[in-house]
Amino acid sequence: MPNAKAQLASRMAAIMQISTPRGHPLNNNPVALDLFPELAKPAPLAKKRATSVQVPAAAVPINFEQLAAQLEEHADYRIQRRLKPQLDWPAVSSVQSNAQSASTCVLVLDTETTGLDAAKESIIELAMLRVRVDLVTGLPVGPVDVYDELEDPGKPIPKEVVALTGIHDADVSGKKLDEQRIAQMLEGVDLVIAHNAGFDRPFVERRLPQFAQLPWSCSFADINWKAQGRSSAKLESLAQAMGWFYDAHRAEMDCHALLAVLAAKLPQGEDSGLAHLVRAASLPSFRLQATNAPFDAKDKLKARGYRWNSDQRVWHTRLDDEGALQEELAWLKENAYNNRSAVVQVEQLDALAKYSTRQGKTEHRQL
Repeated sequence: MPNAKAQLASRMAAIMQISTPRGHPLNNNPVALDLFPELAKPAPLAKKRATSVQVPAAAVPINFEQLAAQLEEHADYRIQRRLKPQLDWPAVSSVQSNAQSASTCVLVLDTETTGLDAAKESIIELAMLRVRVDLVTGLPVGPVDVYDELEDPGKPIPKEVVALTGIHDADVSGKKLDEQRIAQMLEGVDLVIAHNAGFDRPFVERRLPQFAQLPWSCSFADINWKAQGRSSAKLESLAQAMGWFYDAHRAEMDCHALLAVLAAKLPQGEDSGLAHLVRAASLPSFRLQATNAPFDAKDKLKARGYRWNSDQRVWHTRLDDEGALQEELAWLKENAYNNRSAVVQVEQLDALAKYSTRQGKTEHRQL
């Protein structure tokens, strides 16, 4: 009997372990344990630890500008900030201007087009910023009037233009420049500024002839950026040198970037870029043609910065003032014409003709 009883107890234990989960009342039934003392009393269940809910600490906002300022203090880092368009410039204080100064009205302009040839291609975007510039400080003052509009060129936009600008056929479909609004923007403008006026002016004048009646200045050509210590005269590069980046190759953002670059003081000198351009627009410049220059002088002319005009088949260069013209005439006689007698053509350009397809006042100079 003892053996039978032990076997029965063992079977009961197995049944209880299989059919009832741990912690079930049958597993701790005192009656069963009394009937079968051979059954081992189950080990007491371990008490579950009370789990504490971790409440995350309140997120501390990151001051990115403070981090950027800390990095700027280290010689191994340079910081680039996204350029934010400024739509209202502070008034000039009497301390800055030392007087109630006069101002001039400038129009900063940029275009996006279907190609490079103004005679064959069309504008697909025109942007303009109209702002007053204090003539003493050279700084913009007051609100900035903004115009930016697309126009349907009447033909598909080339793939390379789409890739550069992000402007698709669907974006311009059926759209047209608001000529009445443009005319309002032009009223009272004293100077139009573009970063490549030799490109923008022919396109704009062909589409909107009233632009031909305004003086123009070019921030790419009328400022010697190399002499100012800049490695490139491209607008993106100029902005980067000042610590800014932006989404380039859309006309309005290019205008905002150009205004910001020109509102800063030039690296060499005390003037702002705007002040330099306003002053330069009041002075004539000259286009000098090396008429009938010997063929073997072409390498010297090219190295000197002359450009080849394939239509007129002549090397030419641009000079900012009469003094620079006189120096260049002397250089030409000695280096291109080998001190032989020669007659060259000089074209005088004012801001109304400069960067247009129209010819300025021409004369011939004896070397």
